[in-house]
Amino acid sequence: MELIIKQGGLVRCIYDETIELTQLGKPVINRGAYVEPAADGQWTADLSPVNGPLLGPFSHRSAALTAERDWLNQHWLISGP
Repeated sequence: MELIIKQGGLVRCIYDETIELTQLGKPVINRGAYVEPAADGQWTADLSPVNGPLLGPFSHRSAALTAERDWLNQHWLISGP
């Protein structure tokens, strides 16, 4: 789990349960994407909550989750607001 600590003490990360974030203060958690099944059984990762693209289709949910995390790490985590 990568934590980006901004000037002023703001901490950004892609949420998982590796670190108990409440130990750093009161967390504000926002959705980064929607990983959802399509009608044909494929999976997509919709990154519109962070002004990103629609990724997919993927044949497995795990592949969509990996693509979601990779995109967020590359395009949102460091450069986001």
